[in-house]
Amino acid sequence: MLRNATGLRSYNPALTVVNSAADKPPAEDLSSHYLRVRQATTALSAGLSAEDCALQSMPDASPLKWHLAHTSWFFETFVLEQAVAAYKHFHPQYRVLFNSYYVGVGERHPRAERGLISRPGMEDILRYREHVDLWMQRILHGLETLPQNLRDLIELGLHHEQQHQELMLTDLKHLLSRNPLKPAYHAAQPASSAAPSTLLQWIAFPAGLHELGHDGSGFAFDNELPCHRVFLEKYALASRPVSNGDYCAFIEDGGYTRPDLWLSEGWDALQAQRWCAPLYWEKCAGEWQVFTLGGMRKVEPAAPVCHVSYFEADAYARWAGARLPSEAEWETAATHANTEDNFVENGALRPLPARAGGAQAPQQLFGDVWEWTSSAYAPYPGYRTAPGAVGEYNGKFMVNQYVLRGGSFATPRSHIRASYRNFFPAAARWQFSGIRLARDAIHA
Repeated sequence: MLRNATGLRSYNPALTVVNSAADKPPAEDLSSHYLRVRQATTALSAGLSAEDCALQSMPDASPLKWHLAHTSWFFETFVLEQAVAAYKHFHPQYRVLFNSYYVGVGERHPRAERGLISRPGMEDILRYREHVDLWMQRILHGLETLPQNLRDLIELGLHHEQQHQELMLTDLKHLLSRNPLKPAYHAAQPASSAAPSTLLQWIAFPAGLHELGHDGSGFAFDNELPCHRVFLEKYALASRPVSNGDYCAFIEDGGYTRPDLWLSEGWDALQAQRWCAPLYWEKCAGEWQVFTLGGMRKVEPAAPVCHVSYFEADAYARWAGARLPSEAEWETAATHANTEDNFVENGALRPLPARAGGAQAPQQLFGDVWEWTSSAYAPYPGYRTAPGAVGEYNGKFMVNQYVLRGGSFATPRSHIRASYRNFFPAAARWQFSGIRLARDAIHA
């Protein structure tokens, strides 16, 4: 059990690389950036059938062709309609079909019924993307005359599309998991190692005043602003995420049968949905197997546990004699994290084990799995919702959700940064979500 894992280390800035997860690739102009992001989205559907791209496995997920269309709808609605008086819509009804939650834009097709849209077909959706890209390139070729507010909207649209790239993989995995054949999305890679998890160590951080939020350099979503100060007491953060092997010990110790470990609402969810392990885990011939984007495979003990809810993360932390970090604690540690990260560009498409060796700073804070924090998703002090429909992007969801940090193996590397705030309801499990433990200094 993790409560027996000791070896407290102190945080040493001299041994860290500042903000390395926010390092960006060499600068590229907006037009090139646009093409790269758009091509990456389309490439995710390569090799899939029209049926693969049309089905919806649950109300919270969306068909891949809907993601392909909605990300085009964003540029059409918020950029082209504003910037080009002569713009010709590909189809007038797409404004309704592919609106997600922007009430200010107008009518929306019900989210739970996106899988019922058999038409337009995949070929039409791809032609729609080409149509929008053609018009967008006309704008981008005249970039020097483009007003700053439209440049900002284009950049927002590209980061929005990168979010949907990860959602496409998240939703596709859930869809394929419902198929009894358990088909693979990509060729599975061999297990990284049969070695046990690296020793979990505790890395101490001093008390003090810290800045939380985006510093204003480069792009940020509005929920990362404004930058403000927070005071943190001394705390310790685990050197790596909770592994599958760690989590198996929790299961074997009756973690899913002990109500004393669970929040009341979490226990109700466990009972109602019959949770007994992370999502996609199955017991076969006495050993745990897991469905991945590469098909079924044995659970890798040393890899970070994935697809757990906030309720499961909180229950595990109680069992381990620890707690979940606040988002302020997580961000303070992540600003100084060493990173050799497992993002979507790596092609693994699953969490990978931590590197062997002693940890001088927390490992795997970026990539692999999103990490639940104990912080409710709420506005920062001084937050203001942007005017107009685009202001609906984040602000109206700041209730009944928890913050996750750090990105996953499905996140584009250029999309993540220390201040990035993801958020989901406490019972959500189909996202690539995992656990990192924290402790108060007196327990470290």
